[in-house]
Amino acid sequence: MDKQIKKKKWTVKRIGTIALVAIFIGFVVYQLGFADRRTVYKVDKEKITISQVQHGVFQDYIPQTGTVEPSKTIYLDAIEGGSIRRVVRQSGAMVKVGDVIIELNNLNRELSVLSQEAGLNESINRVRQTRLQMTQNDLNQQQQLAQIRNQLSKIKPRYEREKVLYEKKLISQQQFQETEADFSYSKKSWEITYAQYKNDSVDRIRQMRQLNTSESRMIESLNGVGQILDNLIIRSPIDGQLSTVQLEEGQNIPPGQRIGQVDVVGSFKVRVPIDELYLPRISTGLGATTNFNNDEFKLRITYIYPNIINGQFQVDMDFIDKTPEGIKRGQSLRMKIELGQSSEEILVPVGGFYKDTGGNWVFVVNEAGDKAVRRQIRIGRKNSEYYEVLEGLEPGEKIITSSYETFGDNEVLILG
Repeated sequence: MDKQIKKKKWTVKRIGTIALVAIFIGFVVYQLGFADRRTVYKVDKEKITISQVQHGVFQDYIPQTGTVEPSKTIYLDAIEGGSIRRVVRQSGAMVKVGDVIIELNNLNRELSVLSQEAGLNESINRVRQTRLQMTQNDLNQQQQLAQIRNQLSKIKPRYEREKVLYEKKLISQQQFQETEADFSYSKKSWEITYAQYKNDSVDRIRQMRQLNTSESRMIESLNGVGQILDNLIIRSPIDGQLSTVQLEEGQNIPPGQRIGQVDVVGSFKVRVPIDELYLPRISTGLGATTNFNNDEFKLRITYIYPNIINGQFQVDMDFIDKTPEGIKRGQSLRMKIELGQSSEEILVPVGGFYKDTGGNWVFVVNEAGDKAVRRQIRIGRKNSEYYEVLEGLEPGEKIITSSYETFGDNEVLILG
């Protein structure tokens, strides 16, 4: 009789299958909930720069290179053109105010000036003749009035005397009427002549003022024309050292050409070009420092030029307290222009990482030094040595400060 064999519930195959399923499920759960899924990139530790985050003094400045220039420079321009007749002083000479530098010759200009002077002198003479005629007319009218007054002073007593005699019938009517007619004529003549003189005097005063004004203007013009020839002689406007282009006798100088300059000796300033990015933060009075012959010198901004050329504007800086001995015009000075007060901040050294991240994140190296992990940070101000860290890093931590160009979008770096 056959015997029924019961199947085993937990066979080796079944147990193995369940185990495999459990392992798979556990792996999936681990990957979903606990595994590090960040992308990893292996980096040669010798090819990167690792710097330590530190706490220190942040100096808000920008490094710039300036050029030494005289504190005051007067440029020499040829107001009138012409050929050089004589070079009196050469470039590099020390000059005083009024010293002749070069003399120009311009025959056409000289003839033009002589013609203008002759015309102005003729006009001035006509004005003076007109004024003389007016004065003579005034004298003639006064003389005429004097004659009439004299005649009237003689005939008036006669008329009054004969009037009394005529009333007493002591003289004839004809004689009295003749005297009366002469007296009336003289009196009327006086009234007419005086009225005319009075009106002419008012016009004469007005015309005299106009003539005097015209004469004054013509005399000023005459003096100005005379100074045109003075412009053919170029003189030094100040005491200082002369610098000119190459000048030779017979050389033609067109009007307006700059032939040189005169610099004040012993007093200097520094002309500094600055990127237009810093224009809102630059103002007169800001300080700067520079080193010369192992000594530090202080400067301050005294003038800001308004024009922006090729993305830069310029400022003038004067030395404070003392000027370096031995500096010369055209010499370059490396300086630090202060943009604000120094303060204690968290700092990281300047590096190529900023170009790739914009200062928004960095790779932070672990204590063992074998791995670096990406971390979000916030960068503030910058100078030539450090960035100011506003958040995301603590003093003592280490970060990669070299370029991140080859790291791609990886979030973890294995340092080997």
